[in-house]
Amino acid sequence: MSGLEDSISIIVVDDEQSIRKTVGHSLRSKGYKVRVYAEAKTCLNEFKVRPADIVISDISMPEMDGIELLSKIKKLRPSSEVIVITAHADKDYAVRALKEGAYDFLEKPVSLSELNEAIKKTARYQSVVRERDLLEQQMTELSEREAQRWGIESMIGKTKVMREVLKQIRQLQKSSKTSVLVLGESGTGKELVARAIHYGSQRSALPFIAVNCSAIPANLAESILFGHLKGSFTGAVADKTGSFLDAEGGTLFLDEIGDMPLDMQAKILRVLEDGEVTPVGGAEATKINVRVVSATNRDLEKKVEAGDFRDDLFYRLAGYTIALPALRERKADIPHLAEYFCEKLSSQMGIPKPEITSESMAFLKQQHFQGNIRELRNVIEMALIESSTGQIEPNHLHLYSISDSKKKQTGAVEDLPLNIDEATTILIRRAMAEAKGNVSAAARLLGINRSKLHRELYRINGE
Repeated sequence: MSGLEDSISIIVVDDEQSIRKTVGHSLRSKGYKVRVYAEAKTCLNEFKVRPADIVISDISMPEMDGIELLSKIKKLRPSSEVIVITAHADKDYAVRALKEGAYDFLEKPVSLSELNEAIKKTARYQSVVRERDLLEQQMTELSEREAQRWGIESMIGKTKVMREVLKQIRQLQKSSKTSVLVLGESGTGKELVARAIHYGSQRSALPFIAVNCSAIPANLAESILFGHLKGSFTGAVADKTGSFLDAEGGTLFLDEIGDMPLDMQAKILRVLEDGEVTPVGGAEATKINVRVVSATNRDLEKKVEAGDFRDDLFYRLAGYTIALPALRERKADIPHLAEYFCEKLSSQMGIPKPEITSESMAFLKQQHFQGNIRELRNVIEMALIESSTGQIEPNHLHLYSISDSKKKQTGAVEDLPLNIDEATTILIRRAMAEAKGNVSAAARLLGINRSKLHRELYRINGE
């Protein structure tokens, strides 16, 4: 630590003048910046104005003892470390001080060489902590830049679990062949992860094709995935390439693969094993070079056990598995995500970015968010529409629960008022509840375009 002593500030607080004088003189002679105090209260008041890296404090002092001083110092500046000095009879207090956050303790009479070693050890620890915090900050900034570059805004955050997900994505970008299975609840960003893997890989200049397996009609699934020849079935008026060939050289994303019927699972497995597709009505197979990333919110292992999903297809798809946490499992990321969405959406709306008040942020962190990242984004979007004061208050934050949508389903027409504007307001609010705050989905439910719904929401919230 030689050469660093002059950059370390130390406070010595002890009601014994001889100790203050001896310790202070010894530490100054070694180049430390030292201040000494006889009372804990005086020390604390000065610390608020001029904190120190290390505080050396006696345990037993009048008015305010070393334990109380320690507690207050750690609250004011957690990075400051405290070394307590205790008489032999005060060992229980010393143990308590360590539990309260003291870094070390020494017994009286104080050995100056022992004290010097304790200070060096404390300073080394602080240096390691600073380096760790700097590295974590750099990793967070890097992760956020990557998340924004790849469009995976749901990955923004500082939690350990999300840093691990980003690490997995970076690893998968280096390999352009490994099949990937992304697991997670609805709204956690499974497709965004698939896009990040694709656009950060060697395949990025080639197609990324997304297929929602749960939305494919059973009688058209083979045609959509593998293509068909003209005349192969009623309505096949021209040759058509399927999703596998559309994604040639790139990535095919099979979303909600857990909903795929068993007969189609067998056909997909054959394509993956043979590396070629044959269109409906055709006899000639075409070789394919496609990376497959699949996703589901189902428990595929349970579906395999129940016989609803082929185990051989499961193992083929799950070459590498990424499990995305629900937002309620990473609540520490909510403030970062909320601020990100607030800035992004306000920019898109062409309005100044409002402040999210501390009360609003506390409210958001308490929520369950059944719709995960998607729901949080929609809540912020609605809040931006409602807010006109430059601040997002708790009353601007509307979350939509399952019970809300049930009320909509059972709501009787006779409950609507005769005034058309009031009736429209109720219908729009019910649609927003049904769509869990998703403006686009609510617009589809109402049979109107998104722009018109936005205008109606401005009217409603301006009343």
